Amino acid sequence: MPAWNIPRYKALTTMDYETQEQRPATKEERAAKKEKARQEAEKVLSERKKEDDAFRANFERLKAERLARESKS
Repeated sequence: MPAWNIPRYKALTTMDYETQEQRPATKEERAAKKEKARQEAEKVLSERKKEDDAFRANFERLKAERLARESKS
């Protein structure tokens, strides 16, 4: 069926899903979303701290090894 045979009103009704408005979030939903974001941020920060601590420990170990080698020379 050619596209020019589709009535205009039917072509417009297929796009209704794009025009639907979202309902505003309730106070409880906003609070839950905020709490979830806070927990995720804390998790990311703790992982970053572990990585930083591991990097610092490795850095200090390598520095000590280098200084020991240099003092032997």
